Amino acid sequence: MDNITLIGAISIITAGLTTCLGCVAPALAEGRSVASALGSLAQQPDAGPTITRTLFVGLAMIESTAIYSFAIATIILFANPFWDHVIGK
Repeated sequence: MDNITLIGAISIITAGLTTCLGCVAPALAEGRSVASALGSLAQQPDAGPTITRTLFVGLAMIESTAIYSFAIATIILFANPFWDHVIGK
């Protein structure tokens, strides 16, 4: 196996793992935060707007983690600096 094939295989595997772990963890966190928000709304219906606003801000912060991992996986696949290093030799 030559260096280009090795770098390609490692890049694809790394991008797949990054996307997998970067999407599963935020999905679980979003589920837990929605469940907690619904429990809080059931206990204190008068605080609904405050809880909802805080929930949406928290969901946006959690979702940004998945977006960052997708961006990193895309960089690994399409803008990998190791390609230039190996091809330049």
